[in-house]
Amino acid sequence: MRTHRDGDRRGERALLVDRVAIGYRRRGRYVPAVEEAGFEVRRGERIMLLGPSGSGKSTILKAVAGFLRPSAGRILVGDRESPGPGPDRACVFQEFDQLFPWRTVLGNVVHALRVTGVDRATARRRAIEHLELMGLADALDSHPHQLSGGMKQRVAIARALAVDPLMLLMDEPFGALDAQTRGRLQIELAAITRRTDATLLFVTHSIDEATLLGDRVVVLAGRPSRVAEIVDVSGLDGPDTPGFAEARNRLRSLLAEEGEVLDGVYE
Repeated sequence: MRTHRDGDRRGERALLVDRVAIGYRRRGRYVPAVEEAGFEVRRGERIMLLGPSGSGKSTILKAVAGFLRPSAGRILVGDRESPGPGPDRACVFQEFDQLFPWRTVLGNVVHALRVTGVDRATARRRAIEHLELMGLADALDSHPHQLSGGMKQRVAIARALAVDPLMLLMDEPFGALDAQTRGRLQIELAAITRRTDATLLFVTHSIDEATLLGDRVVVLAGRPSRVAEIVDVSGLDGPDTPGFAEARNRLRSLLAEEGEVLDGVYE
């Protein structure tokens, strides 16, 4: 199953982050968070944003989503410069409370589709299709309070994919899960993004997660941050292979320059 947006346009540019600087106002003073960041995302590509805590990973993601405006540089989504939030960039966050608690699992996904103008019958069909894709066929009539954290994240991912966005934006979506559930969802997401040709921009603090899920890893360093290097991790067979270990070691060496690496995950 491929999305209608990406199916025959794979390789075209979906996103350009061009010499972007972003900061915040704090007590009347401008505080820079990102000094200069630049990278591209092609349709069907999985790009990971990796860097120490406070390096601006989530800040860049929020700017791409349209929630923040750059103070310098430009962000192009497709051919549009710095657009506001929209369904072409579906977001999945770390928190488990992203779902409407009064709606069922099916109702949450149907609602997202209806808001984008999809008719009721098509919305229901597409919602069921994507929930089944995420292994939730038996939970369609459940409410969020009846679900585990991992199942809630599956619903959130199904909802994001169902609206057929230009790009899926994920901000440490598995960060609050236990290690076993996190590992299982990483494997599932890798398989699903390959199957659907989804375009992915994914924030993580885990070197292993970045290497497993990504095609390229944008490594952020410094405060305010900059892009230290973009590492190609595409085509790797698995965590036990020499290529995977080599890529992981390269990422570790880049982050070691920041003095914050610890067992593949850093704070």
